Amino acid sequence: MTTDTAIPATVRREIETRLERIEVEHGVRLLLAIESGSRAWGFPSPDSDYDVRFLYVRPRNWYLSLAPGRDVIETPIEDEIDLNGWDVRKALTLLLKSNAVVSEWIESPIRYRPDDPFVARLAGLADDLLDPRAIAYHYARSGKLAADRWLDGEGDVPVKKYFYALRPALAIRAIRVNPASRPPMNLQALVEASDLPAVLVEQIDALVEAKARTNERANGARLFEIDALIRGELDRAGELPARKLRDRFVDRADQLFLELLNT
Repeated sequence: MTTDTAIPATVRREIETRLERIEVEHGVRLLLAIESGSRAWGFPSPDSDYDVRFLYVRPRNWYLSLAPGRDVIETPIEDEIDLNGWDVRKALTLLLKSNAVVSEWIESPIRYRPDDPFVARLAGLADDLLDPRAIAYHYARSGKLAADRWLDGEGDVPVKKYFYALRPALAIRAIRVNPASRPPMNLQALVEASDLPAVLVEQIDALVEAKARTNERANGARLFEIDALIRGELDRAGELPARKLRDRFVDRADQLFLELLNT
């Protein structure tokens, strides 16, 4: 699995400094600060950006305004550091809609600071809210978008494009294998959870090694077994069981939010 060693010490210090600056300049408290890109996904290139994502909470009175404020904080990409975050109310609202992004951030193997205790409770809510079919459809949409045009074509494909379709396909497979668990974010953890044939594991490992040696746009030869895996899994999202649980957890999400504002 990817570890914090994927982030050079000098880059980590700069990211930590920028996170502290955001807290001061925006008057927020960070609850979670993680890596959410190819470095956390387990297939970085030498020129991969640092995709830093965070959740934050504002002082209680900010949420009492009649005019709702902006619920994201975005910063320009500087020195390959892409740093953006969501207000916790936005995160809770999306989680109630089975948004897989929030789940992934919770599971990131790369942390830029210790989690606020609230994050463990958020993870518990995500577990209880798990709707396998909704999560699978989320990954099917993103995977099909990433595979648009090239999957059914011929010729070499940028290795980066392979991974952006392969990871969603493996997420669907992992949740098919175990519908009671949210799929991991990291590719290597997904492979472990997906019960793949040895030949596919070897080919995926080789792809990871190839991407680690090349830039983001480098082409790679087609691997027809992996093509078939991607195509097959992206079409199986509808096989997952559906659990319509949102209405049962709205009150719990509200309570979590109110308790956070009072801490």
